[in-house]
Amino acid sequence: MIHDVATEAATMQREDEVVSTSPQRPDDVVLRVDAASPQQVGRAVDAARVAQREWASLPAAQRGAVLQRVALALAAQSETAAVLVVREVGKPIDEARAEVARAVAILDYFAQQALDPDGETLPSSDGRSLLMARRLPRGVVGLIAPWNFPLAIPTWKLAPALAFGNAVVLKPSPLSPACAEFLGGLLAAHLPHGVFSVVHGGATAGEALVGSVDAVSFTGSGATGRRVAALGFEAGIPVQAEMGGQNAAIVLPDAGVEAAARSIAGAAMGYAGQKCTATSRVVVVGDVAGFTDALCAAVEALRVGDPAEPGVAVGPVISGAAHEAVVSAVSAARGRGGRVVCGGAAGDDGPGHFVAPTLLDGLPASDDLNQREVFGPLATLLPASTIDAAVEIANGVAQGLVTSVYTADLALALSLPARLHCGLVRINAPSTGVDLHAPFGGERGSGIGPREQGKAARDFYTTLRTVTVAPPL
Repeated sequence: MIHDVATEAATMQREDEVVSTSPQRPDDVVLRVDAASPQQVGRAVDAARVAQREWASLPAAQRGAVLQRVALALAAQSETAAVLVVREVGKPIDEARAEVARAVAILDYFAQQALDPDGETLPSSDGRSLLMARRLPRGVVGLIAPWNFPLAIPTWKLAPALAFGNAVVLKPSPLSPACAEFLGGLLAAHLPHGVFSVVHGGATAGEALVGSVDAVSFTGSGATGRRVAALGFEAGIPVQAEMGGQNAAIVLPDAGVEAAARSIAGAAMGYAGQKCTATSRVVVVGDVAGFTDALCAAVEALRVGDPAEPGVAVGPVISGAAHEAVVSAVSAARGRGGRVVCGGAAGDDGPGHFVAPTLLDGLPASDDLNQREVFGPLATLLPASTIDAAVEIANGVAQGLVTSVYTADLALALSLPARLHCGLVRINAPSTGVDLHAPFGGERGSGIGPREQGKAARDFYTTLRTVTVAPPL
């Protein structure tokens, strides 16, 4: 079955219904919507398949112009969108506004990329024929998106898919259906009927989607991503899966202690640690005690509370199940000898699913908490005697999404990316930053298939077809 741990609360509802509630006010029902049956998913895909032929036949400039109009529509409703993100998934308002702005920029970017060359010519063997390798749309693309970036992640998938002539069926997380409906409404106002549609549900809808489309792009947990990849392999379709990380920040002795501590605190605890790029492990070479004090001070300076209030950095976790997972992880780690150096409380910032940002030390690199993504405001401190030992610790997990390094040594900074087994390396920058025009994705347990975003997106959303045009016989 396709499901994420974070959606456990949603999957315990009626199978034919999706109910979204606000994590900071669980009695606030944001949206109640019917879950799609496999037959309904199939009908959405069938409609998309019919609409895709006409959409793909449009000149690329016209498809790009549609994306530009959607970008303008989203920009015009940016505050409405940001408030909805806050309400439905508990993202702090400052970050929610930034997410909306990012979605607008993504739409603008791919509106222009639609005009990029759609292939290349090659020398023909006979010297007379025209030999081309052309990029063509795959057809109908299924998107399975998470709740933590309910506008930006669907947009960075659907924008290139549409730009290159595909039709799209989006299945959002059961925890963020209202944001998906908002986005779908904007698109529906500008796209031909059937080119884009939203289907809701959990495992049943997700498996039906994978089994009926021409390609699937997924973002979510590792277990679910591997299941999607297996189903895609059985169906004979390409799969792109981004599956999170157990990301490390390496702090070297020459790093600016206070600045590095502030950067890491935000990367680990901002948005309650609910980002696939969040820092989970802090590997310190040198003065561990001194850096621990600085990091604790930086974490405790973060404002925790109602995410609708400006300046709040840490809101609630997404659900009661997520809250229990974080609290249980801390309790279990303490039972194995872990020491809470700051935080550790369940949180008392209102009726929502709040957890105090928590730092622990005293656990070996092999401990379960250092190996398994918890997806909450929780990080561990790990000492390393040398840079080589720090690199070994950073690489010593199944995932490989992002590692950040804090150092003033330029030569070292230039040499480390080749040694760190991950998709993104960020020097003197938080692990959570992502540039929309650069390839995004991880290695090993963090990613399956080609990268997302930027110029790399074309590799997944198009198929390469070799065409020979010979003179008449």
